[in-house]
Amino acid sequence: MSNQTLFLIFFLVLIPMMYIGYILGRKKSTKIRENGIAMHSQADQYGWFVAVYTGLPAILLVSVVSFISLFHITLLPAPALVGASIALMALSLYLFQNMVKPELRARNVLENSIKYLLIFASFISVLTTFGILFSILFEALHFFQIENFFHFIFGTQWFPEADKFGAFPLFAGTFYITIIAMAIAIPIGLLSAIYMSEYASNKTRNLIKPLLEILAGIPTVVYGFFAAITIAPAIVAFFEQFGFEVSFQNALAPGIVMGIMIIPIISSLSDDVISSVPQHVRHGSLALGMNKAETIKFVVLPSALPGIIAASLLGVSRALGETMIVVMAAGLQANLTLNPLDTMTTVTVRIVDAMTGDQAFNSPETLSAFALGLVLFLVTLVINIFSSYVIRKFHKKYKVSNL
Repeated sequence: MSNQTLFLIFFLVLIPMMYIGYILGRKKSTKIRENGIAMHSQADQYGWFVAVYTGLPAILLVSVVSFISLFHITLLPAPALVGASIALMALSLYLFQNMVKPELRARNVLENSIKYLLIFASFISVLTTFGILFSILFEALHFFQIENFFHFIFGTQWFPEADKFGAFPLFAGTFYITIIAMAIAIPIGLLSAIYMSEYASNKTRNLIKPLLEILAGIPTVVYGFFAAITIAPAIVAFFEQFGFEVSFQNALAPGIVMGIMIIPIISSLSDDVISSVPQHVRHGSLALGMNKAETIKFVVLPSALPGIIAASLLGVSRALGETMIVVMAAGLQANLTLNPLDTMTTVTVRIVDAMTGDQAFNSPETLSAFALGLVLFLVTLVINIFSSYVIRKFHKKYKVSNL
């Protein structure tokens, strides 16, 4: 019998056993209450108490042993593990069903269990973040044993074929294209959010907002086709009329299309934040003699500024991690230039290129992808920390309750 079949048997036994525990716990508490004895909690809460603690020990046992087996440590063979788990469920059902008594605070026990479950979920989230960091860090350290760290950060030539790993052009291209994208996304997204929340009727808003959010559901590869086939040739044709020499793979095309892709993120979140500003704040401003435009400028936007900043930084993070649009419209060449009409590439593009080649995993070019990922992770972390500081600062300064 395969391990998959054994674990399927475990789950097929787990659910009926927990259901039996629920029925027995509820039935016993109801019988005690019918005898005129006051119970601390409701009958359903005693049933859930027995059900949860019937299955929880067995689930923990299977989870721990399965996790340890990932490190090639075998505590129990699969048949013995499933058998022990089922036996543990039966023992737990017997013990916790006998614990159903008037003095048992089942409601408090269940609430504490939920609290600890939420704490565990938070711990898993944090642990996952550290797991990602360490998985990148260890391989990046192998790369920095080959390549000097400062030369990697400040070097201006990226030619892995010649063992030249100067990543400065990659990060420059990443931020350059991101700046172009945000220069398009923030004004359009914010202005559309102001219109929908302050000027548009409910009917118009309910029509425009879903249509705008459709842009967020378009696959990035479609945006890439749009950038390469439509926007890039249009840019070339436009600037050639003025005598400029323009490459079909340029930074401006992916920046424009990336900005269009980010508009729904900034617009939708900003609209929600602006709409959440209390109406009495607007009424107070209008009562003091300000017109609608002045109220939006001096009262509504400052009150919503922390949320607008958060939406904009979410768009920045989205732009920093974009790959397909840049691959299809800007190319793979690492070029250090300030000319948006010239070709350049980003960090994520080079990471994909390094990880999908036919070179060995421990080759310098493959390991360079982990180094790029580590630096990009740290840059994003610094941006998030700085944004949290700015958001708290503006939140204190423009707190609505103080207006």
